[in-house]
Amino acid sequence: MVGAGVAGLAAAHRLLARGARVTVLEASGRVGGKLLPGEIAGVRVDLGAESMLARRPEAVALAREVGLADRLQPPATASASIWTRGALRPMPKGHVMGVPGTAAALAGVLSDEGLARIERDADLPRTEVGDDVAVGAYVAARLGREVVDRLVEPLLGGVYAGDAYRISLRSAVPQLYQAALRHDSLTGAVREIQARAATAGQTGPVFMGIEGGVGSLPLAVAESVRARGGEIVTGAPVTELRRADGGTWRVVAQDRVLDADAVVVAVPAPAAAALLRAEAPAAAAELAAVEYASMALVTLAYRRAQTALPEGSGFLVPPVDGHTIKASTFASHKWGWIADDDPGLLVLRTSVGRYGETEILRRDDADLVDLSRHDLREATGLAAEPVAARVTRWTDGLPQYPVGHHARVARVRAHVAAVPGLALCGAHLDGVGIPACVASAYAAADQIQGDLRGVQELTAHPVQSLHGGAGE
Repeated sequence: MVGAGVAGLAAAHRLLARGARVTVLEASGRVGGKLLPGEIAGVRVDLGAESMLARRPEAVALAREVGLADRLQPPATASASIWTRGALRPMPKGHVMGVPGTAAALAGVLSDEGLARIERDADLPRTEVGDDVAVGAYVAARLGREVVDRLVEPLLGGVYAGDAYRISLRSAVPQLYQAALRHDSLTGAVREIQARAATAGQTGPVFMGIEGGVGSLPLAVAESVRARGGEIVTGAPVTELRRADGGTWRVVAQDRVLDADAVVVAVPAPAAAALLRAEAPAAAAELAAVEYASMALVTLAYRRAQTALPEGSGFLVPPVDGHTIKASTFASHKWGWIADDDPGLLVLRTSVGRYGETEILRRDDADLVDLSRHDLREATGLAAEPVAARVTRWTDGLPQYPVGHHARVARVRAHVAAVPGLALCGAHLDGVGIPACVASAYAAADQIQGDLRGVQELTAHPVQSLHGGAGE
C-alpha cells in the first residue's frame, strides 16, 4: 500500500479483513492526508475536512467498524446562510447543488431579473448535455448566469475550490446529469430528483461529524490496521515501483526494499503518475494531467462573552461579490463537542483560495487572518479580537474535475487493469469526499483480489461528494 491518507488506510483495513498481509508506506510523517485533527486555545478542532456525507454508507460504517460509533455526531445546526448582494441571506431550500426546481426556491437570493430568467427554462428548446458538459455552462444556458454566480458557484466551490464553468456536471453532480438526459427542462429534471428523494423517504442527518473531529477517523483506522497485524511506516516515500521476475512487485522506499504480490497506489495524481511511469506509462500520462486547487483554512477562537454571531452553521460567499473568503463555518455552533470543550470559547473558521487563485495564497499567515477578520466583520459585525488564530495551508489539496473527468478515469483504469497486481484509489478518481475516498479504496482492494464489481459500480455511478471534502 502506497499512501496513508484515508483511502490508503481504508484499503489496508479491507485487505486485512480478507486475510491479506499489508504494509502501508507513507511519505509524510503522519497518517490521515487531508484529515487533520488539531487544537486552538485548548479546544479540539479539525484543521482539514470537518464532516462526511452520511447519506452514503461507507465512511460512517468504517467509523463504526474502528470503534468510533459512540462518537459519531450530526451537526447541532444545519441552517446556513449565503453572503451575497450585501447581506447574509438564508440558504435556499428546494435545490440540487444550487439548481432550483422552481424560481420561487431562490427568492431573496436572486434579483427579480434573475428569478424571471429561471421562469423561461420551460419554454426554451432542449440543451444537449452530450457525453459531459460544464455545470456552469449548462445551468447558465437554461436558467441564466445569476443562478450560477450567486448559488451554484459557492456551493461547488465549497467542495472543489473550483470554477463552476469548468467543473464536470457528469462527475460533480451525476444525478443531475442523468436527469438532464431525460428532460428538456432543467427545472423539470430537478423536480424529478426531488420527487425520487421524497419517495425514497431518506431520513436522518445529511452530514455526520465525529466528537473530537473527523481527523480522528484515520487515526482509529490506522490503530485497527496495526491491531490486525498490518504495518504502517511513515516518513517512507516510495521512489520506485517495478514489476519483478515472477510477477511480483519491487517497492523501494528509501533504504527499504519490499517484495509484494500486489500494490495499491493511494496517493495524489502527480505522485501516482511518477510511480507508474515505468510500468503503466499511459496511465501515468493521464494522471500527470490532473489539475489541483490550493486553499487555506483560517481557524479563529474568540471569547464568547465578547462575540455576537448570527445563528446557524455559517455562510458561503459567491466569488462574484468580490470578497476574499469563500466560506465561514461557525464551528462552535455547528458541532456540539466544540462548544462542550469550552463553553466560554467561540471557534469559527474561514476558507480562502479557489482554482487559479494563487496570489492570495502567497500572503503570509498574518495577512490571511487579517483578511478573514475584515470579511467576517463586514458580513456579521464581528469586531472582537481573537484570542488565538492559526492558518492551515492545503497546497494542491483538491483535485479538479473538469469536463471529461469520467472519461479520463475510465482510461486510467483501463490502462491499470492491463497490469496484474496493481490498483489505484483516491480523491483524484472517484470523489473528494470521505465516503467517495472509502468507496474508491474498497474497489481497489477488491480489484487486486479479482473482484471488479466495485470498480464497475464506481465507473457507472460516480459518488457525488457534496460537502464532504476539505473545503467548507
